Amino acid sequence: MLTPQEFVADLVNPALSFLPKALFVALLSSAVCGIIGCYVVLRGMAFIGDAVAHAVFPGLAVAFVIQGNLVLGGAVAGVLTAVAVAVFSQNRRLREDSVIGVFFVAAFALGIVIISRSPGYSGSLQQFLFGSITGIPDEDLVVVAVSTAALLVLTFLFHKEFVAVTLDRESARALGLPVFALDLALYVMVSIAVVISVQTIGNILVLALLVTPAATARLLTDRLGVMMLLSPLIGAVSALVGLYLSWSADLPTGGTIVLVATGFFLLAWTLAPRHGMLIRAARHLRRTGHRTAWK
Repeated sequence: MLTPQEFVADLVNPALSFLPKALFVALLSSAVCGIIGCYVVLRGMAFIGDAVAHAVFPGLAVAFVIQGNLVLGGAVAGVLTAVAVAVFSQNRRLREDSVIGVFFVAAFALGIVIISRSPGYSGSLQQFLFGSITGIPDEDLVVVAVSTAALLVLTFLFHKEFVAVTLDRESARALGLPVFALDLALYVMVSIAVVISVQTIGNILVLALLVTPAATARLLTDRLGVMMLLSPLIGAVSALVGLYLSWSADLPTGGTIVLVATGFFLLAWTLAPRHGMLIRAARHLRRTGHRTAWK
């Protein structure tokens, strides 16, 4: 096991230039997923993160077949599928999760069909199933950085509108807010955040980066502003610690990051100052004791 000092020395070692790139992408992914994940958790739409991870697969497959940029290919597929879900979800006859299930699974199936037509595909896209953070090309760094900046700007500009729709859709509609357009924008932002994170922890585990830090922050505070600060911070610390542990002990990077984030969630679930299990148990015992004493 490397010491933290040895890990820092490896980060600045020119022969290991892929390591700081890996940390850079992991921190950006954690930041953007942590912020957008707050809306996902508050709206109870965690399913969409997993579904988007499937939806980007046909874009990855097409980009792989034509030797294009995999991140851009996945983003295009995710955005197109998100638009389809937003449009079809306007029919209140169907619940949103039903429409998501139809389109995102269909998109994943399309990706399987497309990639199966390319010889030698089985190992080439394995990095997108399980992550390959140490093999990220330089051009993808630019794409990830620009995408992250764009998402953060959009979040800052439309934060109040997103919150209004998240907390009460009907009241937001009565206030004249464009609910459909805001739904569409949020779907697209989730799609891009997922694509950014696919290389960090892979298609299979990407939901954790979107939901776990936000859920942890939700346990720690009742204020949305504080939650949106804590969530990316928790994600970033999880990415840093996870990358350190995976590099030190030769463990899968994506899985290690997810396990660290899950560890923080369990700590918050147990020890959170207002909503932790121990505090709730203590409050219950106090109430029970008062009733017993009164009797």
